[in-house]
Amino acid sequence: MPTILVVGATRGLGASIVQFYAEDASNHVFATARTSNPPANTKNVAYIPSIDIASPEASSILIHYLESRKISKIDIVIVTAGYFATESIQEPSFSAQERMYRTCAIGPTILITALANTGSLLSSSSKVILVSSESGSITLRHESEGGGNYGHHASKTALNMCAKLLSLDLRDRGVAVATVHPGFMRTEMTKGVGFDKFWDDGGAVTPDVAAKSLVKWIQTFDISKTGQYWAPRGPADIGTAEPVLGAKDKLPTPLQLPW
Repeated sequence: MPTILVVGATRGLGASIVQFYAEDASNHVFATARTSNPPANTKNVAYIPSIDIASPEASSILIHYLESRKISKIDIVIVTAGYFATESIQEPSFSAQERMYRTCAIGPTILITALANTGSLLSSSSKVILVSSESGSITLRHESEGGGNYGHHASKTALNMCAKLLSLDLRDRGVAVATVHPGFMRTEMTKGVGFDKFWDDGGAVTPDVAAKSLVKWIQTFDISKTGQYWAPRGPADIGTAEPVLGAKDKLPTPLQLPW
């Protein structure tokens, strides 16, 4: 029975990933929630309450929970937790940037190191997927897009670097690590920053569609791709792909993204 851990699992992409894996009765899914009152457990989904990845306590709470359930190995870890606050050169925000780095880069890195340092939770053939964004690619940042959104974009770039370093540390154990751009999605997060006005022109998809593409890609992901950065849905929703990488109809799907 494969054991899957989804961090940030009560809404958006995370919730859709949980439901997708839960459809297979042979999977055993653990799903984290920030709230102390998460959704009710089901036959093969167990919700872990009070896991705020931006807090220093998140890793110890999670490890204690897994140890109390005598979980010896996690086959797939997917960290989807994120936070997005818009900024401009006229209105930067120290507090928002700090929260974005804690949520998008520091928290996921500390959590994975905690799992790696606890018994055999991460061992041969385990897969670690950290949900990043195409906005974390320095190469894909183009003058047509402009600047701003410093904390969001840079925290995703920081996550990409941390994933690369984790992949080097964990390679000898047979643990594969990657970051992914799951796609431009129609979520409360993108709506909350006003990006819903770009949904149609940008080819935004629902979290269910993005989850299906991501889970399918994870099935093909292994140690040969560790330390890489991928867009499972390809270049279609990456606005700067064409001016930077070339014609979208000539780019492959899935697409390996440049740093």
